[in-house]
Amino acid sequence: MSEHGLPADVSRRQMLVRSAAIAAMVGPGSALAAGCAAGSGSSKSSTTNSGSTAANSSDPKNPFGVKASNPLDVYVFKGGYGDNYAKAFEAMYTKDFPGASVSHHSGQNLTGDLQPRFNAGSPPDVIDDSGAQQLKLDVLNSSGQLTNLDQLLNAPSIDDPSKKVRDTLLAGTIEQGQLGASMFSLNYVFTVFGLWYSASTFKKNNWQVPTTWDDFMTLCATIKATGMAPFAHQGKYPYYMLVPLMDMVAKNGGPDVQTAIDNLEPNAWKADAVKNSVDAIYELVDKGYMLPGTEGLTHIQSQTLWNQGKAAVIPCGSWLENEQLTATPPGFDMAVFAMPSLTGDKMPQTAVRAEAGEPFIVPSKAKNQAGGLEFLRIMCSKAGGASFAQNANSLSVVKDAITPEISAKLLPGTKSSNDLYQAANGQYIAWYYLNWYSQFEKDLEDAMSQLMANKIQPADFINRAQSAADKCAADSSVQKFKRPTSTS
Repeated sequence: MSEHGLPADVSRRQMLVRSAAIAAMVGPGSALAAGCAAGSGSSKSSTTNSGSTAANSSDPKNPFGVKASNPLDVYVFKGGYGDNYAKAFEAMYTKDFPGASVSHHSGQNLTGDLQPRFNAGSPPDVIDDSGAQQLKLDVLNSSGQLTNLDQLLNAPSIDDPSKKVRDTLLAGTIEQGQLGASMFSLNYVFTVFGLWYSASTFKKNNWQVPTTWDDFMTLCATIKATGMAPFAHQGKYPYYMLVPLMDMVAKNGGPDVQTAIDNLEPNAWKADAVKNSVDAIYELVDKGYMLPGTEGLTHIQSQTLWNQGKAAVIPCGSWLENEQLTATPPGFDMAVFAMPSLTGDKMPQTAVRAEAGEPFIVPSKAKNQAGGLEFLRIMCSKAGGASFAQNANSLSVVKDAITPEISAKLLPGTKSSNDLYQAANGQYIAWYYLNWYSQFEKDLEDAMSQLMANKIQPADFINRAQSAADKCAADSSVQKFKRPTSTS
């Protein structure tokens, strides 16, 4: 999954290594540090869309006043993480509230499944809002359909009631879920993004991991000469290619360009950093380095061909290893590297996108809103974070949830993600427009799809991106947010 809620059209995979993975991004004896700060200003106050509020309780074991016999309705996106992790959370909930019946639903078409329920005023109590058909958070927020989760952040933590839940989350988590000054989604999965490859294949061919774009182009020519495609991407879901593009934009342009784009400033997409990055990405198409037909493939199709050695490199987040467990051959030795640098970059080559994703929400009209909030509080416990690691082979945003026993059993790709995160040394990339402005993001994806299919040129992409940003900025019905001028 990803902070954007990525699509997945496969059924739940049987985990090959239940307790493997996932102390990723946690260095020995150190806690995970964070991404950049998110925007907190707005001409409108997001807090007005908080919906109803769960009853407060003086009991630290039941701060939202959950009625023990009230049923709980849970819906989760069933993608790369499956839904066994959610069933484990549900078991933890019923242990605390044995009189509550929990209904579990999962699927991939969240809009089709849940929009009618929102329209009827009877949404589930807690939702993992992800996937290609996710409900758009900015739209839900503007219509008052989301519960303000600041009350969750300020509730006592399960592990130590003297601490608030906000103090148990990795830095950057709260900002990723904010719309304005308040948090409306709990982004629960910590993800590292980059370019993925088979370390064993690279070693066998004596290919070196590139650190500059020129070196990468040279490597691509070498790879192509062997008959293997240098690069594949998940063509039907162009978000995947926007990730490496925007990583390059962030590295080349630095905080000023990121702020201008997130804040929908005039001509932000006309910056040299954008042109440099789009031109570089287009080289993959123009020089014939793409896997033939990849622009028409789903993520699973392209990733499986990559596993089969038809392509050398593919962009993705760190859920890739878990999603491809059964398709990955023995000895593949999955690994990931950061986007190669362009001349004049303002961030180091080791900078990497690493952030909280997979948004969980509590609808404001949920029948058991208190139960939904308590479900999220359970997820934010150390037991919740450890359970997620064991059931989803991925890291959560819960601090100190991974035991040394789990840490010792990292899968190769997860270990590589950990190494990539550590090498970044605090230089992390985060974008917010894709959470703030869903239509703008869709317009960008449409343009990216056309660019990668060689139907438009880089200049056309830039013009379309700027036009989409201008349209969003001029739309008074879209609530606007501001990214701080400085990053952390």
